Amino acid sequence: MSKEQLAIHGGKSVRDSYLPYGRQWIDDKDIQAVVNVLKSDYLTTGPIITRFEKEIADYVGAKYAVAFSNGTAALHGACFAAGIKKNDEVITTPMTFAASVNCILYQGGKPVFADVDPKTYNISPNNIKQLITKKTKAIIPVDFTGQPATLDEIISIANKHKLIVIEDAAHSLGAFYKGKKIGSISDMTMFSFHPVKHITTGEGGIITTNNKDYFEKLMQFRTHGITRNNDKLFQYHGPWYYEMQFLGFNYRMTDIQAALGISQLKKLIQFIEYRKRIIEKYNMGFKDLEQITIPYQKKDHESSWHLYIIRLNLDQLTVGRKEVFEALIKENIGVNVHYIPVHLQPYYQRLGYKKGICPNAEKLYEEIITLPLFPAMSEKDVEDVINGVKKVIEFYRY
Repeated sequence: MSKEQLAIHGGKSVRDSYLPYGRQWIDDKDIQAVVNVLKSDYLTTGPIITRFEKEIADYVGAKYAVAFSNGTAALHGACFAAGIKKNDEVITTPMTFAASVNCILYQGGKPVFADVDPKTYNISPNNIKQLITKKTKAIIPVDFTGQPATLDEIISIANKHKLIVIEDAAHSLGAFYKGKKIGSISDMTMFSFHPVKHITTGEGGIITTNNKDYFEKLMQFRTHGITRNNDKLFQYHGPWYYEMQFLGFNYRMTDIQAALGISQLKKLIQFIEYRKRIIEKYNMGFKDLEQITIPYQKKDHESSWHLYIIRLNLDQLTVGRKEVFEALIKENIGVNVHYIPVHLQPYYQRLGYKKGICPNAEKLYEEIITLPLFPAMSEKDVEDVINGVKKVIEFYRY
């Protein structure tokens, strides 16, 4: 293939229109579910939220679920329920969206970054062990791209040191760890319902747990710290009475969001199957491409495939990740990068975190590109991505 054929040099791109890296799938049943709520007596906090919480809890096999306005709010609630306070240390991964770490700061805690496994890109249990101190209160593993973290090792470490595990499962609704559904294993588990996730409520998040105390704290935290539960009131003035017992937040989901979530949940298994078919095609299409490394899946870690990330073998390419990324964009393939390690963000640098503390994560960041992956992709979309990647890699390979 000649240089002139490449879109980056003015030639025709593999696609005529832009393909995003992720996109929701909304059908008429979803729309009708929302319309039904709009015609009902409740728009904000009503019975549909309770129903959605029960359906999520039942699906993952947890006793309780508490819905929040978004995943970040849910993580904040989990940190509150865990009792994280000023100067408590919480160990987490830098390879995640900022929310996984910011929630620690919201409670006055101190994030401690453990490096990632160079194969799975998930947090390293061995590094966690090395970072535990007397101040450590909790661990927040992230199921990166949908592949569960090594939960048995992490929970064993937590039990030994009396720590709480808050699993950030924003990527892994529908995933399994050693035969158990994600959402039923850790002390608390957060799922996100952002439009690019497995199912969407527009914005939204939820915490699942088997712990009644965490459940009650989460419920009160999302409603300004207010309770109407007679068993918990310090006083009782009458049936109108309620008490604000601590400083909570207005983090409630709406019935509108919950209705969309209930409708979407009915399609979750189908959505995941579509994702897996795309993964199979990607893996087959890229298996002989020496210039990239395709995702590694650990045995007994059944991913729900939120993201498909390729890792560039830069020693076999004439350019860096930036040039490959820009070339794919010019091919109308909507690539992305997940993630910039959180400790490298300017805000965290000002807090004193230094480059070099997580070398695996930092090296990974320089070499990864996220390819489009969502259920509504057509076979042609998938083929276009494969052809586009091959075209660009062929141009830039040694």
